[in-house]
Amino acid sequence: MRRLRLKDTKMLRSLIALAALTTSTVPAFAQSTAPTYPAIPLLSTSTTVVGEKIEYPKGDAHVTSVIVTLAPGARTILHTHGVPMFAYILDGEITVDYGTHGKRTYRKGASLMEAMQVAHFGENTGSEPVRLIAVYMGASTAKDVVPVK
Repeated sequence: MRRLRLKDTKMLRSLIALAALTTSTVPAFAQSTAPTYPAIPLLSTSTTVVGEKIEYPKGDAHVTSVIVTLAPGARTILHTHGVPMFAYILDGEITVDYGTHGKRTYRKGASLMEAMQVAHFGENTGSEPVRLIAVYMGASTAKDVVPVK
């Protein structure tokens, strides 16, 4: 039997560490579809933050992604979404007011499926700009953001 050289031992240790990292960073809900490399799932859900069932509009599929930036104290308009919208907070914090459903504060590293039919607005309640990625997953005939008057 051949003896392992120091280089082989280091490689084996690295492979074992990588395997441990891969399984330890993937929660049970995602392990059935987990990639073979380290990946950290951000969200797996079938409902929005206020409990609405996620439903896709009819029509040709269309995905839009944007980076939204709000200065401290700035706020969005009151709105709903005509399509499911996933958000990931890159920097800062934002407090979203869902009316009778309450307020929720999301900070850097948080991810969410935003409310669709519940009117809401977001306000930067932090001391630095808030930046978030918004991914609208809908149809070419549907509006991503619907202003509420």
